[in-house]
Amino acid sequence: MTFKQLEALYWVIQLGGFALAANRLHTTQSAISKRIQELESTFNIELFDRSQRSARLTEKGEEMFALATQLLKQRDAAVEQFSRPEVIQRRLRLGVTELTAMTWLPRLVSLVQERYPKVTIEPDVDLSMGLRDKLLANEMDLIIVPDVFPDSRFSSRLINSVDSAWMCSPSLMDASLPVTLHELARQRLLIQGDKSGTGILYQRWFESLGLEMPQTISSNNMIALIGMTVAGLGCSYLPRDCLSALVTNGSLAILNVRPALPKVPYVALQKREVHSALIDSVIMLAEHCSDFSGMFQR
Repeated sequence: MTFKQLEALYWVIQLGGFALAANRLHTTQSAISKRIQELESTFNIELFDRSQRSARLTEKGEEMFALATQLLKQRDAAVEQFSRPEVIQRRLRLGVTELTAMTWLPRLVSLVQERYPKVTIEPDVDLSMGLRDKLLANEMDLIIVPDVFPDSRFSSRLINSVDSAWMCSPSLMDASLPVTLHELARQRLLIQGDKSGTGILYQRWFESLGLEMPQTISSNNMIALIGMTVAGLGCSYLPRDCLSALVTNGSLAILNVRPALPKVPYVALQKREVHSALIDSVIMLAEHCSDFSGMFQR
């Protein structure tokens, strides 16, 4: 049994066909078929149900696919651990939310490319709930999201935290006057939706305070929330440092609300059973460069 044979089986199933697997492994379809046949001959079993037109595994094929997945992961982990950074060659599927994408993601990508020039990083910007589901489905290698998913299937590491503040258009309210959270709730509030990590965290906090919000507009898009807040449609909780330029130029005003909003911790999540020196290194790089203080950083 060889890694080439196991790779052939793995990619036929992952991609759904022999031709796609051949393209992924830079070989011919006949070579992929030969590797599968060699694997079957070694153990005197059939891996595929050849009465079906599609590449459907037999029961023994399912067992072999699970074993192949495990062995290939162990091989990749060993290669990463003992290879020099500049020769590690693989793709890294990284999931981030909108705020990270608008601030320090380019810096992280640059650092990864500098340290691992042969690693292809594939950023995916999505809502926290979507990224969590992709990580569980093995469609992501690593995600960086607000810390709202206590799940034993993940290993978690704190990256940074975001200081949020209630903001509105200066024409909407007098920002110089202090206001309680319950008084603010009489205004129309622009809040993040239930698929947003920050939205989930703050909704839990509001419920713990018994806060009722009779007028809300909910959106999972931060750009939309910023735009509606600047336009005077309501008050919203937004990242304080990131939007300081809009406060300075008078587009937004920071309200003096008590109690103050709790900070939003951001964590790096990966599947607990995954052991990758590369992913560990990328998490350390993320800790080093995470900076939510300004949009579209160089």
